[in-house]
Amino acid sequence: QVQLVESGGGLVQPGGSLRLSCAASGIFFSSYRVGWYRQAPGKERELVGHITSDGITIYAGSVKGRFTISRDNAKNTVSLEMNSLKSEDTAVYYCNLNRVRTGINYWGKGTLVTVSS
Repeated sequence: QVQLVESGGGLVQPGGSLRLSCAASGIFFSSYRVGWYRQAPGKERELVGHITSDGITIYAGSVKGRFTISRDNAKNTVSLEMNSLKSEDTAVYYCNLNRVRTGINYWGKGTLVTVSS
């Protein structure tokens, strides 16, 4: 069965950095576009960014220039490097795998990032 596990969340001060990871198993990883989403308390889930099978990335305007998504198909992992963190970045971050050709989606359970002083 497919399993996605996010890790790396925690408490960080404003201006700090954090690196999240998503490890996938039971899936042909290289066939999927991988997205990072987040949901803050009282708000709807939003797209942070995604990376295609070919390594092409897009980012939400709120994080562009501060966050970087990368993937390692050999290790079935994707990372989200977050820099210059703001309190507004506080949210539960989710990893998503999307099979573009079929539309199938898989979601991780999320990891909490709290940016606070």
